[in-house]
Amino acid sequence: MGTKVCKFGGTSLADTGQMQKVKRIVQDDADRRFIVPSAPGKREPSDRKITDLLYLCHSTACQKKSFDEPFRLISDRYKQIVNDLGLNLDLQCHLDQICNDIRSGATADYTASRGEYLCGLIMADWLEMPFIDAKEVIHFDSNGQLNIHRTDEAFQNRSKQLKQAVIPGFYGSTPNGKIKTFSRGGSDISGAIVARGVQADVYENWTDVSGLLMADPNIIANPQSIDVLSYRELRELAYMGASVLHDEAIFPVRQAAIPVNIRNTNRPNDPGTMIVPETTPIAHTGTITGIAGRKDFTVIAVEKALMNAEIGFARRLLSILETQNISFEHLPSGIDTMSLVIADTQLNDKLDSLLVEIHHSCHPDSLEVYPDMALVATVGRGMSQTPGMAAKIFTALSSAEVNIRMIDQGSSEINIIVGVHTSDFEKAVRAIYSTFQE
Repeated sequence: MGTKVCKFGGTSLADTGQMQKVKRIVQDDADRRFIVPSAPGKREPSDRKITDLLYLCHSTACQKKSFDEPFRLISDRYKQIVNDLGLNLDLQCHLDQICNDIRSGATADYTASRGEYLCGLIMADWLEMPFIDAKEVIHFDSNGQLNIHRTDEAFQNRSKQLKQAVIPGFYGSTPNGKIKTFSRGGSDISGAIVARGVQADVYENWTDVSGLLMADPNIIANPQSIDVLSYRELRELAYMGASVLHDEAIFPVRQAAIPVNIRNTNRPNDPGTMIVPETTPIAHTGTITGIAGRKDFTVIAVEKALMNAEIGFARRLLSILETQNISFEHLPSGIDTMSLVIADTQLNDKLDSLLVEIHHSCHPDSLEVYPDMALVATVGRGMSQTPGMAAKIFTALSSAEVNIRMIDQGSSEINIIVGVHTSDFEKAVRAIYSTFQE
């Protein structure tokens, strides 16, 4: 018998009907032995997520105001799920404890984590599985970083005793026992950590879509789904905005070479998308895996004669960014040029002072600013083995009358990034997608 770890997202656990689907999915495969639930999500567009309500309780308590109303909504939601499922589970003692803890000054991390904690208790009873509190097996260090070695040891000790369990997502504990959460969407990371900890054969991430798509469906009508992609390809697509799986979730399973299967709770027979190690052979060359992109960048183009011969030039330029606490996205360069591609959210009101400091420290011959830049990434392992891929992309953009303002390609050659004007972003994505469907 193999081992599958199944993480179910908030939409998969939003109400009784969804939880019944989850139970059928788990019972359909005996290998699905470790379940990682999120907190219940929205039942309808106007609904409130449990996690949002918990954060509201915390912020209201910090203002010394009553949080009775949002906490009542939380309590009623969980009690309704328990009653509708016909469970003989008394949550009141847990709800009273959480309410008292918030009133006594509980941290935001503790408060937010209770959504997954309560859902985990319900799922354990519903699936008739043991419950393991995530704080007992997922450990952070004193700086709030995941302590993967201590976490692995904790799982090794517990997995010897248990053949199956429900472990809430989103949180763990620090050395002093306090609750620490991941960033929003962190249950994806929890699922990957559990998969690594129990040495799973597959990590199934169940959500409300049947895997990843080749492009944003808001731009491309009915884009093709991606059957298989590598961890690196997912990382590139996720970084550029393709958000089905939390991009940090790939690291625990990548190190352990555990494949990830993105599945749809509402369409459980769909195969979904498999995310596999880079060592898996490429099925097709001459094709791409996906297209993704982001808007709202500014490019600062620095030009100086004999830049390449000036020792320390790049260091001085990047030190200015460090001093101003600004991170950059890309650094295309030529023999006498260097361009900083920076997200507008990083610049805020720092642009003028940044330019002054570059002039003062680097003495460029020219310094140009190009706002309203969008980045479009074309990703695929098969690109590096096929001549003419870049030409195909550039020809498609030219035919669509999209002006390319920047080109950046990594040495790994699994992606080609082009910078275009923000107004041409959607047009560029459609042009590239269309040319690879011909």
